[in-house]
Amino acid sequence: MPTFLPKTFNVRSKELFYVTRRKTQRTEINCFNCCHFYITYERHFPYGCRAVGFKSRRMPAHEMFLNSGLVCLLFEEKEKKSGV
Repeated sequence: MPTFLPKTFNVRSKELFYVTRRKTQRTEINCFNCCHFYITYERHFPYGCRAVGFKSRRMPAHEMFLNSGLVCLLFEEKEKKSGV
């Protein structure tokens, strides 16, 4: 075990907890339903978020979760089009 980790730190349980949280996060937020989400049409960075101002290879909400450990707090549901 690396010396920079606390002695009570269990790498295996931390990894399992992370995977469990990531799966839960994916089902809660769908960027396609967010008004800030857009398609960039760039080959290497196809997805973007106007609220945060970045482009990514992954869905923006997933990218935010991987970098901060928090679910996307800027998610806003798109307005439903009526009359169709």
